Amino acid sequence: QVQLVESGGGLVQPGGSLRLSCAASGSIARINTMAWYRQDPGKQRELVANIDSGGSTTYADPVVGRFTISRDNAKNTITLQMNTLKPEDTAVYYCRAVLSLSAYGSAQKFIYWGQGTQVTVSS
Repeated sequence: QVQLVESGGGLVQPGGSLRLSCAASGSIARINTMAWYRQDPGKQRELVANIDSGGSTTYADPVVGRFTISRDNAKNTITLQMNTLKPEDTAVYYCRAVLSLSAYGSAQKFIYWGQGTQVTVSS
């Protein structure tokens, strides 16, 4: 079993900052990519930022220059530093990992999601 546990969401004023964390645990052989997605009610879940095992990152256009994703491979964790937050950043943020399990070897990949953490940007 694999678990992704997010933390760090909350309420913040426009222009403020929040830091999200996601920790993966379980019978993991190797984690390939990890990412943050977000979803507003009634909208599709969208990619916010992605980081591969080598540390290469990609960001959605709306968060470029404001959000930073980072990763600690030794601890199987990622963080999302969110600065200059805007009301339109309000959403539930989900952690996602593409990984291989110890029981199945490296060839077979699985996708896991966290339970989500609410971020609300409002004055």
